[in-house]
Amino acid sequence: MQTVEQLAAAIVAREGGYVNDPDDPGGATNFGVTIGTMRSLGLDLNGDGRVDAADVRKLDRAQAAQIYIEHYFRKPRLDRLPPALHASVFDMQVNAGANAVKILQRLVARMGFACADDGIVGPKTEAAATAAAAAAPAHIADAYGIARRNYYYALADARAASRKYARRKDGGKGGWITRAEEFISARYHLTDAQHRERTASWA
Repeated sequence: MQTVEQLAAAIVAREGGYVNDPDDPGGATNFGVTIGTMRSLGLDLNGDGRVDAADVRKLDRAQAAQIYIEHYFRKPRLDRLPPALHASVFDMQVNAGANAVKILQRLVARMGFACADDGIVGPKTEAAATAAAAAAPAHIADAYGIARRNYYYALADARAASRKYARRKDGGKGGWITRAEEFISARYHLTDAQHRERTASWA
């Protein structure tokens, strides 16, 4: 099992460098850390008295990894979840905030373990996730990854501007889908034809 430091380093590598995409509601990001996160943490890295895109550009890999560990893993208490879920839920917490936990809560509730989808890892969520993992130890990580993939598709269904993250210009799988499938066993990956069928209704 990977350490949280190893998981954070993998996320930083997966996120890439500085981006300021007008279609991304998060605004300027570097290694996946948004300008909003940096403002909330008061990270004025160039010391000019404000946190702006220049500070986002200045963020380095080690700083990004530490932000993830402290604010996206430990603070939301992902360490209380079953270890089999750590990698994917942590990655999704970085990518989608509290929706990462809501996806898990809805999944375990569908499995029959009572859990409210409030996006908070408290005692009830911890108990439900632990029970679900014990009931399906060989499948819980795949089940979460599939639920995460479905979340991305649904998001793109609802918001046309987000479709470029789920489907490439050539119709193949976009970054959101390939990212979700990194945490799903190969036998559960969608074929190219299945992906194209799933996205056929998009303009």
